[in-house]
Amino acid sequence: MSKPSKKKITPQKTNKPKRTRKRAPNNKTTTNFHVSEKLWALLEPVIPVHKNTHRFGGGRPRVPDRKCADGIFYVLRTGCQWKALDETDLCSGSTAHTRFQEWSAAGVFLKFWQCGVEQFDELKGLDWAWLSMDGAMTKAPLGGEKCGPNPTDRGKSGVKRSLLTEGHGVPLGLAVAGANRNDMKLTRATLESIVVPRPKPTAKQPQGMCLDKGYDFQEVRDLLCEFGFTAHIRARGEEAQVLKRDAHRKARRWVVERSHSWMNRFRRLLIRWDKKPENYLSFLHFACGLIAFRAAGLFG
Repeated sequence: MSKPSKKKITPQKTNKPKRTRKRAPNNKTTTNFHVSEKLWALLEPVIPVHKNTHRFGGGRPRVPDRKCADGIFYVLRTGCQWKALDETDLCSGSTAHTRFQEWSAAGVFLKFWQCGVEQFDELKGLDWAWLSMDGAMTKAPLGGEKCGPNPTDRGKSGVKRSLLTEGHGVPLGLAVAGANRNDMKLTRATLESIVVPRPKPTAKQPQGMCLDKGYDFQEVRDLLCEFGFTAHIRARGEEAQVLKRDAHRKARRWVVERSHSWMNRFRRLLIRWDKKPENYLSFLHFACGLIAFRAAGLFG
């Protein structure tokens, strides 16, 4: 018996219109995060002058600092990988990362944060009467130093940042540790990281420190007394009773929670992708500086 012949299936032709518009080399809609002229005028003075170490004074031309700043700012705002910069018209990913490492080692972003706080103090004045401190936990999938199991995320790797703000919500101090680290354990490191000189508290002008029930320990009270702060710590269960009596009452420490929300707008901080704590801290310092300058009204 002869085998049945197999019919060949020919694909049907569809009359689809051909693409007439040329593809763009990169997505212009995602490359709008450039460093503005006002921001560059504030960042450029704290960048160290590069010295050519070539023995003949030659070598490849150095990429301008302004283009690298655009790339670093883009990574901070979008949270993309460094190599993703290769698909934009900003800067090469490897060049931006190398320049970021140089500036991080030179303390550029910490100085930028200090300048922002000083500008805010000069224009509007820092409110040292009511300070607030609180911690926030974020994911850290790649791990690294100063990471730990997050007790609120099924023990996955996470990081905790402890933030200190003045009365208007401008960041003054910052410390990072593993997500399993208690808030009260970061109190000393956060207080010691204040970036500007602190005025001495007096009887007429005391400096209050507003903390939640996570800091309700005698060790924290003794530490605040050592630094000259007046402790305002809600005891466990006390705040719930106050809210029952007055549901519209707002705690003074809401400003630090708002500052944490501002920092999460920078998607590089929403999830920690940096294994080195120095790089993660540099991004945090950059964001704190931007928040301080924006609060001072120097740019939008």
